[in-house]
Amino acid sequence: MTLSNEAEYVLRTVEERGIKFIRLWFTDVLGFLKSFAITPQELEGALTEGMGFDGSSVEGFSRIQESDMVAKPDPSTFQVTPWKSEEHVARLFCDIFDPDGSPFDADPRFVLKRQLDRAAQLGFTFYVGPELEYFYFKDSSGTEFLDHGGYFDLTPLDVATDFRKRTVFYLESMGIPVEYVHHEVAPSQHEIDLRYADALTMADSVMTYRLTVKEVAQEFGVYATFMPKPVAGVNGSGMHTHQSLFEGDRNAFFDPTDEHHLSKTGRAYIAGILRHARELTLVTNQWVNSYKRLVPGFEAPVYICWARRNRSALVRVPMYKPGKESATRIEFRSPDPACNPYLAFACMLAAGLAGIENEYELPPEASNNIYEMSEEERRAAGIDSLPEDLHEAIGIADDSELLRETLGDHVLEYLVRNKREEWDAYKAYVTPFELERYLPLL
Repeated sequence: MTLSNEAEYVLRTVEERGIKFIRLWFTDVLGFLKSFAITPQELEGALTEGMGFDGSSVEGFSRIQESDMVAKPDPSTFQVTPWKSEEHVARLFCDIFDPDGSPFDADPRFVLKRQLDRAAQLGFTFYVGPELEYFYFKDSSGTEFLDHGGYFDLTPLDVATDFRKRTVFYLESMGIPVEYVHHEVAPSQHEIDLRYADALTMADSVMTYRLTVKEVAQEFGVYATFMPKPVAGVNGSGMHTHQSLFEGDRNAFFDPTDEHHLSKTGRAYIAGILRHARELTLVTNQWVNSYKRLVPGFEAPVYICWARRNRSALVRVPMYKPGKESATRIEFRSPDPACNPYLAFACMLAAGLAGIENEYELPPEASNNIYEMSEEERRAAGIDSLPEDLHEAIGIADDSELLRETLGDHVLEYLVRNKREEWDAYKAYVTPFELERYLPLL
């Protein structure tokens, strides 16, 4: 088989830079990064034919009797890993195939690619820009803060400046451009925003970002976590996701004649996100702990509505700046950084495209603070709410035609089954809250 120019570049770079090991990366259904390493001698064969592995132990992949899988590296994702624990090591993201050469339907990367192909058939390219928040703690055994800084605070309140600087240096050395870096609202909470990119590149970048943040923390002798709500009483960590569709070089969300500069396509896309928001939640917020963040009062959205300035809304449309037509976008504020980015981006896109294809009508903008409205006022305004806990989210997802079409039977059924097991384990656990509240009384 003839090698592509990209594959030839990978082989040449490995030889010129003295790379000793190449890590082949892929992602399981729950969003955990998986890897095995090969030597340079095996690389050409991997690029042409892929590398076989046992998929039966990978979450959501295969049963024992169907365990053979093939990981085929995508040469466009080649990067040398910069962190100190791995010298002369490079990585490649892989697509997963069945032994007969067909794409494996439970590979999250393939799930996203399938939706991107669907968007392309409609003439669209999907771009996203996620804002991932996370915490630094002293170690993984507790939640001892490293600082008591707040939003945008600088040293000496923010002791993690060097952590973030090294993280950005590593990311940019791997070709991942960074837009913003700052301290977040909660003590010891931080945010690094990645620059807008197409959704597949961005999903790969999110996986790289999460590992890089943790590698840097380890280098400094601290612990980083993307757990959505590790500390009660302070803001949790979100992954607000900015997104837009382009038709060639033209932003399909922009309309100069609309009072909000939002096109019919953009309005229908938002309507799709809002109509299917409850169904998406199991994918964008997949852990028991995710729902501790989705409560009123901590900047996390709870109510299903859209607005321009109103940050209590689920979907926000950032204000238009003259001359910045390409920046017209929407911001979906419920996802958290512990989701599987491939599945999350795929489901957001599917919901938006459903709105466009079926010409959903966008409800009126929510101009009031939704948290201050009574339940009757919200009901009168047609404002529904996200699922209150994982159990509710599972039931909604299990009945969702949109998720079944987007994820496929294999992924959705595994996700529902796995999350039911998680809920059952959580439901049976006696928490410190119960002991503190009831043991002295009952």
